[in-house]
Amino acid sequence: MIDTRTTQPMRTPQPKPAQPPPTAPTGHHGTDATHGVDGHHGTDDGRPRRASEADPFTHQELVTAVERVLERHLNDRVGEAARIDPVFAEHMAARLADFVLRGGKRLRAGFVWWGWQAAGGEDNQAEAALHIGAALELLQGCALIHDDVMDASPVRRGAPAVHTDFTAVHARARLHGSSTAYGTTAAVLCGDLALTWADDLASATALSCTHGSRLHQEWRALRTELIAGQYLDVHGQANRSTDLAQAVRIAGLKSGLYTVERPLALGAALAGADEATTSALRSAGRCAGIAFQLRDDLLGVYGETAVTGKPSGDDLRDAKPTYLRALAVQRAVAAGDHQAVRALTRAPHPASPHPASPDPVPSDSPLSDSAPFDEGELDALRDVIERTGARSAVEEQIERLVELSVRHLHAIPRAPHTPHTIDALTRLIERAAAAPTGPPPTADRRAAPARPTNDSRPAATDGGRP
Repeated sequence: MIDTRTTQPMRTPQPKPAQPPPTAPTGHHGTDATHGVDGHHGTDDGRPRRASEADPFTHQELVTAVERVLERHLNDRVGEAARIDPVFAEHMAARLADFVLRGGKRLRAGFVWWGWQAAGGEDNQAEAALHIGAALELLQGCALIHDDVMDASPVRRGAPAVHTDFTAVHARARLHGSSTAYGTTAAVLCGDLALTWADDLASATALSCTHGSRLHQEWRALRTELIAGQYLDVHGQANRSTDLAQAVRIAGLKSGLYTVERPLALGAALAGADEATTSALRSAGRCAGIAFQLRDDLLGVYGETAVTGKPSGDDLRDAKPTYLRALAVQRAVAAGDHQAVRALTRAPHPASPHPASPDPVPSDSPLSDSAPFDEGELDALRDVIERTGARSAVEEQIERLVELSVRHLHAIPRAPHTPHTIDALTRLIERAAAAPTGPPPTADRRAAPARPTNDSRPAATDGGRP
């Protein structure tokens, strides 16, 4: 059983005495002249306000509001990039804007919004909640771009990953040097730019808020935890870890805190929530966040690319230190299934160098005698995991964690709007932990910022996307 005490939240400072709320940011993003978050829930001056049980709105309508914020912010940033250099703007800034707006479930933005509502946030803070949600989506862009580089994963959201895209641009233009090295380097810089833009938006929002100091504290912690989780994932892969406690720790840091707990805490901080409310939201988020990562682990092994938008089986190929794999090894050891243990702990890396590295594998490396898994071997590994009972056990853990998360939500101190908010948060948690049933979401619903033209670019790069 997963003990969520292994990822206890940090204590937050008691909120300062209440101060008059600031005037909400102005502008049209997320609203129009008469409507708010979804075209129905606005105040007379166009600011979005909280939904009520009698006048609810859907997650998709919230997604639309967040993407309006993203679109405006990205248009401004691409414009700034064009003033710096047209090649940088077209190749890097506009490509990043395309990627961020291309798809995603916007779960993190949703948790910020409903965490803010559950904490009793004022209506004039709604724009700030949308801005923090948009900043998290930019940070997610950074994480995905860098993660695909680290995993050498060629596909993201049903399209070429950013490093794959840059590699193709280099090859088509017949530039000098290695196309792969160029793609990797450019993607790292693109991820860095996403982080910079996310920080810009989060910092500007915090500076305008009454509780901006608490908001910034949560943001700082989230960024560091995300990187810590990514490194522990890389380290666990390198030492072929099958330690269950470490797998839970990585799940909490790499995804759980970052996807659910911290976004909920960001919403609570924006609202100036009391300790009881913040603690209940953190506890709910901790359970839901680990459930989200466990679902991702299952999709990494059993998911279909047409549904998830990313390759299936990479976690097995790379010996990722996931809870699913660690539990399968533990169960195989307990059952004396030595064949399963050998299969699950075999080094899966190829003897050839990593595609992004020119360095050969040393002859004394433990990877030097390994061969890559083919599809038949991956299917056999999937069967081994099934045989140990790990897959069904992880499904049960997800269900238990979702139930526990919802129980924590009901510990939030009651307020007139709370029942509707708890229902909305419950649906969002269930959505985050559920297996997808259709193709990956895309951002066709909103046009990407215009890509600046650069008449001096090589003709082979025109169009920009393989």
